[in-house]
Amino acid sequence: MSSRELAVQLQQGLRDKAALYVAQCGIFFRGFLEHPRMVGSIIPSSRFTVRRMLAPVDWRNCRVFVEYGPGIGTFCRPVLERMSGDATLIVIDTNPLFIDHLRSTIRDKRFHAVLGSAEEVEAIVRDHGLDGVDYVLSGLPFSTLPAGVGEEIVAATHRVLRPGGAFMAYQFTAAVRDLMRVHFPRIDAAFEPINILPCKLFWGWKGASNAAE
Repeated sequence: MSSRELAVQLQQGLRDKAALYVAQCGIFFRGFLEHPRMVGSIIPSSRFTVRRMLAPVDWRNCRVFVEYGPGIGTFCRPVLERMSGDATLIVIDTNPLFIDHLRSTIRDKRFHAVLGSAEEVEAIVRDHGLDGVDYVLSGLPFSTLPAGVGEEIVAATHRVLRPGGAFMAYQFTAAVRDLMRVHFPRIDAAFEPINILPCKLFWGWKGASNAAE
């Protein structure tokens, strides 16, 4: 293959990636317009947020990972890349637009996209034949959820987590930290400036303190 042909292929690959990103952002923005109180942003999280949010996870011992509000799968693919071959990723969203998109674009036997509410996480996990979760990630906008919903989601999350597991949340406000304090005695926090908008990151650890070293 000549250098010119290689350059043409490279340019085409970049164009394809750009077109895919634009299409995904369009789906994400449409989801925001349809359910603004359940989608935290009009565009997906940055790769910097993804990398920093997932850094504390002990992937060797992670068997079940759950995500609330996966959107177009910004975190799904990085999680699947890091997980072991026998692990399970369950994502839960109330928006059928996102769930349909994920089911049609992610082909992985470890991946399960569920149309439902994060409040139902315990039943959803049981329905998949599992008895607990190692990590739960959430991008839900807790500051705009209906009254009482955020409290129930955090409580259900704490119940479904195994000792030593973590509830991880990325937010534009600190509202979720106040809810987490009721159930999680240890909460680590950070800030990611390279994101639109800059966001706050929280990790609430349950029980055993095998935390984010």
